[in-house]
Amino acid sequence: MPIYDYRCKDCNKTFDLLVRASIVPVCPECGSSQLEKLVSPLAPHGKTADILKQARSQAAKEGYFSNYKKSELKQ
Repeated sequence: MPIYDYRCKDCNKTFDLLVRASIVPVCPECGSSQLEKLVSPLAPHGKTADILKQARSQAAKEGYFSNYKKSELKQ
């Protein structure tokens, strides 16, 4: 399932969602289905590892470990 960036036309909130083609996404802020799909920026060449490292660091600070293998978690 791809991740898409959206902007809500009702509350102007921008967010990304992991969605299936059969699901109609709604705004997490106001619940509206009046969304505009945005062009997602590509990761700069050679920067993917750094971006992933930053994301994992932020997730660890916030306590989100559900998407990591046990071998990837710092004990």
